[in-house]
Amino acid sequence: MKKHNFSAGPSVLPEVALENAAKAIFDFNGTGLSVLSYSHRTKEFEAVLAEAKALFRELLHIPENYHIYFVGGGASTQFFHIPANFLGKKAGYVNTGVWTKKAIKEAKYYGEVEVVASSEDKNFSYIPKGFEIPSDLDYLYICANNTIYGTEYKVDMDCPVPIIADMSSDILSRPVDVSKYALIYGGAQKNLAPAGVAFAIIREDMLDKVVRDLPTMVSFKTHVDNNSMFNTPPVFPIYVLKESLKWLKSIGGVEEIYRRNQEKAQLLYDEIDRNPLFKGTVEKDSRSLMNICFVMAEGYEELAPAFMEYTKEQGIVGIKGHRLVGGFRASCYNALKKESVEVLVKCMQDFAAKYAK
Repeated sequence: MKKHNFSAGPSVLPEVALENAAKAIFDFNGTGLSVLSYSHRTKEFEAVLAEAKALFRELLHIPENYHIYFVGGGASTQFFHIPANFLGKKAGYVNTGVWTKKAIKEAKYYGEVEVVASSEDKNFSYIPKGFEIPSDLDYLYICANNTIYGTEYKVDMDCPVPIIADMSSDILSRPVDVSKYALIYGGAQKNLAPAGVAFAIIREDMLDKVVRDLPTMVSFKTHVDNNSMFNTPPVFPIYVLKESLKWLKSIGGVEEIYRRNQEKAQLLYDEIDRNPLFKGTVEKDSRSLMNICFVMAEGYEELAPAFMEYTKEQGIVGIKGHRLVGGFRASCYNALKKESVEVLVKCMQDFAAKYAK
């Protein structure tokens, strides 16, 4: 049976990227050696790294005054790297869920944190708007897409201070004006690669704003100056990331994937709004394209286990909602095909036909 992978991460990846990665495990670029055991200090891997950066820059239209680097691990390490480098007196954070709360906790070790806006009053079901941004902040921090709650920023805001954004789960899923951000970072295990590598896109002038002496690995300068290779980088995840970016370019780039993502999301949100058995958990103007959250409607709550079991029988994987929200979460990342969303929608329709009162 064909599987339809809606996992929130690690997530579905392009088939061609997986095929090429599988080949490289046995023979990396005709070397006769596996990419898993190939030195990063070779011209062959340096070419992989260079191509990955070039594709990233091309696809996201990253200006020349920005550096791109990759580092081992996940995005959570950046929760303390960022304030360690840039929080001298006070930083502003927009609290939109678990990941910003964790970032706020780490930032408080380094200086004052002002929560300039929050959606916690409604269980993080919306993106705050129209809030005042103090001009004396060292930076403003946001999480662009919230995987647990299914909310997403829709515009690149104008800001009087440097904006730092965690884009782990929506990077390259929609157009972004990179020039409005001082730093964009994220874990790559949603739209780009297997778990194990994080990316950072940092504006040149930010490297002159580091506020304290730091351990070598914590400094952003270390990774920029050493071209992502101060220590051994995660070779295989970077290789897969490069292959995913090649696929994205081949289908028409970010503009085309944004069209596809809107189409997939609209298909599922329309069914959630139409179907009497289900309801969305997010205000409509804050709904994420990547992580679509919904629950059983009032009066049908007891049917949740039966619906989950029914979807499994149809080959659907990974739609159980996070425990903080409950219900269901369908993660529709770049490589998820429209066909998979259509299967989920058909499950919802068939289930309603059987159980709707």
